[in-house]
Amino acid sequence: MSLKSDIEEAKKEVENIKEQSLAMEILQDYKKTNKRQFIVILVILGMLFATIGYLVYTLNDIGTIEETTQEVTQENENGSNNFIGNDGDITYDETNN
Repeated sequence: MSLKSDIEEAKKEVENIKEQSLAMEILQDYKKTNKRQFIVILVILGMLFATIGYLVYTLNDIGTIEETTQEVTQENENGSNNFIGNDGDITYDETNN
């Protein structure tokens, strides 16, 4: 009987080793997967912060308006001027006071 019990005990040890190695493989796979997911999350967060920063920069730039004034001198004796503005429009007979 001792031989039979030894064989059964050996089978149990082999199954135990297989379970432990399978469990260790699964743990190692989870470790690798978690590390990859962490890196992906960091990259996504970095891209999110870059996008938010770009939007803040762009929206701050939209509100800035530069105003320029242009002085027109009177060149006609009768008080009428022909003036081409910055937008390309031509104004006829505009009097400068």
